Amino acid sequence: MRLLFVCLGNICRSPTAEGVMRSVLAAEGLADRVSVDSAGTGSWHVGHAADARARAAAAQRGIELDSVARQVSAADFQDFDLLLAADRSNERDLLALAGADPARRAKVRLLRSYDPAAVAAGDLEVPDPYYDGGFEHVLDVIEAACKGLACAICQ
Repeated sequence: MRLLFVCLGNICRSPTAEGVMRSVLAAEGLADRVSVDSAGTGSWHVGHAADARARAAAAQRGIELDSVARQVSAADFQDFDLLLAADRSNERDLLALAGADPARRAKVRLLRSYDPAAVAAGDLEVPDPYYDGGFEHVLDVIEAACKGLACAICQ
């Protein structure tokens, strides 16, 4: 299984999801069965490390965010089994990139759709902490979604 986490700039939410998922997979003994990566729909931060605030918040939980930002591409639909969008805007951008191909479109999911509590609450977007902070809350919601995703992979 190959997973790509996608947000806008690939410096906050998607690298956080990549790091959290690596941690969850290691804890569940699935690290050798699943590969993870992250990308952004925009190109503003290509080549940059994750936001220092995201790295600091993750480090307090023992999670390393070591990815380098890149932009999502059409080739990612061939290279990954799931493209997990942080919010509806990212989902729309991914679906536009997928085009009319139903197989490519079926790979696009909202990350929080794997969190039963988020689904029940109708709150399927990971908030963007870039301007308003909230990196701890983002870690919480991403962790819940990643645990649900790991359970789905196990089945």
